[in-house]
Amino acid sequence: MNSQSAEDMTNRYTQAEWRSIIDEAEKEHSSTTVRYKAPVIGSLEFAKCIDHTLLKLEVTPGQIDQLCDEAVQHNFKSVCVRLRWVDRAVANLRDSSVDVACVIGFHEGTYSMSEKVKEASAAVTAGATELDMVINWPLLKQQKYSQVYTDIAAVRNVAAHPIILKVILETSQLTQFDIVAACKIAEAANADFVKTSSGFNGQGASEENVRLMRSVIGPRMKVKASGGVKTVNECVAMMEAGAERIGTSNGVWIMKEAQTVLENVTHAVGGKNSKNN
Repeated sequence: MNSQSAEDMTNRYTQAEWRSIIDEAEKEHSSTTVRYKAPVIGSLEFAKCIDHTLLKLEVTPGQIDQLCDEAVQHNFKSVCVRLRWVDRAVANLRDSSVDVACVIGFHEGTYSMSEKVKEASAAVTAGATELDMVINWPLLKQQKYSQVYTDIAAVRNVAAHPIILKVILETSQLTQFDIVAACKIAEAANADFVKTSSGFNGQGASEENVRLMRSVIGPRMKVKASGGVKTVNECVAMMEAGAERIGTSNGVWIMKEAQTVLENVTHAVGGKNSKNN
């Protein structure tokens, strides 16, 4: 892993250059409504879009074990937990296809860069293969773009690929211009995803913000919708708006709904065929 100094990372662009990049992206992003194709409801591809999440502070070991069991049963992409539970989740999921994601700087995002780096390093050492870090959104709103970039780049520096880095924007606190800025900064810092929300601060994901984020990022990056996604219909709506990953604590319910949808479709098709015969 190549090490960069904070000064090198901070000095990637001047404030004027950042502003030019962001202004251009804000001007060029498409306002056209694009409807992306969601995976077939209830399919393995559909399940593999879900990060099964448990981020409350008052969590028991048994609840983490249940989270992992559910993720294996339903073939979710990952479980997303706080640092103290990464070891346990990794042990539970060692022989499965389910990844372990760990939140960083959660949920405020205002932790110091050194604290985020320490947390990220500990998560990777414990076996996490994905990190969901909260952007320092108060600094973003102050247009201190170099500092925001350094914060993300420092975490990327200690969690190089193939670790997946997702940057939580906390869109409920941001203007459209702020969201565009955050996307371009995360892209410059070599993050893999931009993510709507922590789920702990105001409104969660919206189709409008997912669509905006998807229109701004380059083809290398993806969007994760998180916060308030509780039903299969909401899940599909976020996917059709451009999300390729869904963070939710309601994954089991969503998959039960998906199974009902599949059964209804099968029943309808079967009834139609019977009439035709």
